[in-house]
Amino acid sequence: MRENWRNTVAVFISIILGSVLIYIGTDGFRAFTAEAARTYKLVQEQPEFPSVTLEDSKERVYPFSEFEGKYVLLTFIYTACTDICPKLEMNLAEVYNQIPNKYIGDDIQFLSISFDPTRDDPATLKKYSSHFDSDEETWRMARVVDTTELNELLRKFGVIVIPDGSGGFSHNSAFYLVDKNGKLLDVMDYTKIDEATDEILNVLETEG
Repeated sequence: MRENWRNTVAVFISIILGSVLIYIGTDGFRAFTAEAARTYKLVQEQPEFPSVTLEDSKERVYPFSEFEGKYVLLTFIYTACTDICPKLEMNLAEVYNQIPNKYIGDDIQFLSISFDPTRDDPATLKKYSSHFDSDEETWRMARVVDTTELNELLRKFGVIVIPDGSGGFSHNSAFYLVDKNGKLLDVMDYTKIDEATDEILNVLETEG
């Protein structure tokens, strides 16, 4: 009887210790995967959008500070992508359509940035934007031509881009919400359209 009791206590202690280790190793159960851990770290650190020069589908060239004073909802894409990127942009369009017009353009800007600038020239971006009814103004598609600037942006925002050897890329995807001062406010699951919309509306309404 005493032996069984000892075994029960030992198992219980092992469970408690294991739970504590998992809690510590996952930032309080918030990061069970490498991607979740990366996202959590980004949100905690709130990196500032680096100094980059954008060239959009209308061949306009400007710094990201063009959007100072507005929230910016970002995606990172490449137009030759045939799986994740189209779904990402379709979902972004859904969010765009759920945001009241009074906020669009004045309080929040939508922006899709290509990490394949060699192929994604303005003409290609323009054609791609038409597939998602982007107005090329309040929702712009752009590229960062300078490789050093692009790599710094991807690094700061935790965007992993790996060439697949066939002209494509393996990459992570999300909605990135940048605040009015150019700091990353949140990284949202792009598959959860309504949740992302609710969060953005809460930010905009609170600001208002």
